[in-house]
Amino acid sequence: MKRIQGGVCAPKGFKANGIYCGIKKPGIDNQNPNLKHKNDLGLIFSDTLCATAAVYTTNKVKGAPIIVTKRNLEKTANKSRAVIVNSKNANTCNADGEEKANEMCSLTAKELGILPEEVIVASTGVIGQVLPIEPIRNGISKLAAGLAYDKNGEAATAIMTTDTVKKEYAVEFEIGGRVCRIGGMAKGSGMIHPNMATTLNFITTDAAVSAEMLQKALDETVKITYNCLSIDGDTSTNDMVSLMANGLAGNDEIMKADSDFEIFKDALYEVMMNLTRMLAKDGEGASKLLECICTGCPTKDDAITVAKSVVGSTLFKCALFGEDANCGRILCAIGYADAEFDMNAVDVDMKSEYGRIEVFRKGACLEFSEDKAAKILSSDEIQVIINLNQGKESATAWGCDLTYDYVKINGDYRT
Repeated sequence: MKRIQGGVCAPKGFKANGIYCGIKKPGIDNQNPNLKHKNDLGLIFSDTLCATAAVYTTNKVKGAPIIVTKRNLEKTANKSRAVIVNSKNANTCNADGEEKANEMCSLTAKELGILPEEVIVASTGVIGQVLPIEPIRNGISKLAAGLAYDKNGEAATAIMTTDTVKKEYAVEFEIGGRVCRIGGMAKGSGMIHPNMATTLNFITTDAAVSAEMLQKALDETVKITYNCLSIDGDTSTNDMVSLMANGLAGNDEIMKADSDFEIFKDALYEVMMNLTRMLAKDGEGASKLLECICTGCPTKDDAITVAKSVVGSTLFKCALFGEDANCGRILCAIGYADAEFDMNAVDVDMKSEYGRIEVFRKGACLEFSEDKAAKILSSDEIQVIINLNQGKESATAWGCDLTYDYVKINGDYRT
């Protein structure tokens, strides 16, 4: 397996594009004044029909695009050919939301010569404001006409809201002697907390995989990637991950959980895990990426629960921002995790490119050099390493520090 360029266009047969159609206001982005992108409408299109899997937000309030996408995939028995997505407006909690989402599908289908139900629709941005459909009507022809096999970057910028960088990742691997590829793009900076989904994520592959096995791979991989991500403790109304497989790599279709399926799932994990890290590092106002690795656990679920508890701790996020090696905040978060283990067996270390310190052993905090700890925490990527010493399972969770800028961004989010 190797990393390649191309994002969602890396697999064979996928085109993409992104344009500015006018949903976003012209001029400087108040949340990110240094950003030069203004794209607000994106499109992904496959040359052939794709087996499709998707996972959606668990929030009881769901954006209209979620409802329409689920309905479309039910109609087509989990097949699709295109994704249409806008930023700036979430099209959520609006009386005409489903009508607008359906129209986005119809407009896209007409331009591409496909059925409306073969379109995945997604929106992200402000909740509770009516989505202006006129800019989308006026821009859809230009968007579709500009589709190309190398415009993944245009699509990736079209889904950005408070993101400061676009997020793309792709890998190449072999199944049965055939070269296959998986590529993805993601957006998200705030309102991110498990469980799934987290943010908008679109993944494509040219591997041949049945819809049933595609869904199985996505469900299993979401659990140990996006569902282990927390920025601020809020789960969005519009979160979605979609995974499209067009089969153009020419491998024998994966229809059961065999060795080919495991190869495919490993490649999917590589893409989704790296997108998760990118999302965590670009958390709203964040200055540090936090990675919590929990090992020696009785069960996988215990490992996930403990790791997520640490990255979700508001107090520890603040300590990271202040570069304060306050191990008590880590231990507190471990202690209230909903998992069964003996705290007297637990070890905790903190690590970065500048070194590693032991902070807790077998039920007691250790003395350590504050100067060394401060140096370690001055890095922009910090690891908390926990060993429960009570089993063989492990998991990793991702998050970021909590800074003054987070409050500034969300204090005037709508304006």
